Amino acid sequence: MEPAGTEGSVAPASAPGQRQRAHALAQYFPILEWGRSYNGTVLTRDLVAAVVVTIMLIPQSLAYALLAGLPPVVGLYASILPLVAYAIFGTSRTLAVGPVAVVSLMTASAAGAVAAQGTALYLEAAITLAALSGIMLAVLGLLRMGFLANLLSHPVISGFITASGILIATSQLKHILGVSAGGDTWPAMLGGIAAAIDQINPWTLAIGLPATLFLFWVRKGLKPLLVRLGLTQHAADIVAKAGPVAAVAATIVAALALDLGARGVNLVGAIPQGLPPFALPSTNPDLIAQLWVPALLISIIGFVESVSVAQTLAAKRRQRIAPNQELIGLGASNIASAFSGGYPVTGGFARSVVNFDAGAETPAAGAYT
Repeated sequence: MEPAGTEGSVAPASAPGQRQRAHALAQYFPILEWGRSYNGTVLTRDLVAAVVVTIMLIPQSLAYALLAGLPPVVGLYASILPLVAYAIFGTSRTLAVGPVAVVSLMTASAAGAVAAQGTALYLEAAITLAALSGIMLAVLGLLRMGFLANLLSHPVISGFITASGILIATSQLKHILGVSAGGDTWPAMLGGIAAAIDQINPWTLAIGLPATLFLFWVRKGLKPLLVRLGLTQHAADIVAKAGPVAAVAATIVAALALDLGARGVNLVGAIPQGLPPFALPSTNPDLIAQLWVPALLISIIGFVESVSVAQTLAAKRRQRIAPNQELIGLGASNIASAFSGGYPVTGGFARSVVNFDAGAETPAAGAYT
């Protein structure tokens, strides 16, 4: 017979094992960690942040999809399930995942190398890029390769992002001027714009140039103005960061009131309604062979940009992120984007800062967005 009390000793002995298993599970599902202390106060703050970010994300996602050479609605598709996936697997409390400028430009470059914009193959290539990037990021996370971010040269990454910014700005000049101009390289873009300079649409320029100047001014000038008008520093900061929405609203009103579509101004047009369709990435070996290198570059650049923003914001609240789990979180987001008809995503700097300043407490704010 067993000594008295033997059965009673089983529970205490097994409790540490249960805690260890729960901790191990929470490492891969951070939602189990912060979800235990979720309450009404946190819910309110997350919902407020979600509203602010949503207002900013909608026009951004449409614009970034156009930058990637995709239908505008694809930007919206890439802004739904990826945010839910990151809320489950991500470790940053304030990172806002979705389409970003640099990744959109890289997607256009990679997909444009295998198909013409506007074709079904082009969209298939973008979806496949998201899937490949997601798988690569997830595998790197499972192999605990997050430390590689510390080994990348900051000057190289900074130079890459700066050069991408110049290319993005140049590629958008034709839209501000209302001309048709091609070119894949910077000299070719400038040459195309110069050749079409006599075709400028004055109506397009009349709304494009003021909107651009307003966006530059908003970054530095709007917050001090709002403070002088009586807003608190915090409120003025949030409104200033959401200032670009005012430019979008004003140009929508102008387009309706002045019938700018009939005057040659290129409008986005009708956006398909409904939830994202279920999509499957390509399994064509030839297409995958052409896309895996660009997908790897997108994964690296996207991870570096995302983890830099996440670490910066986490440090302000004395929080920490787990780079290995961030790889898994971003991987899950990209896989979710692929299966919902989107394209590669990562953590965006501007949206993340707005999310942080708006008071987001947990990744649930992204899911609410």
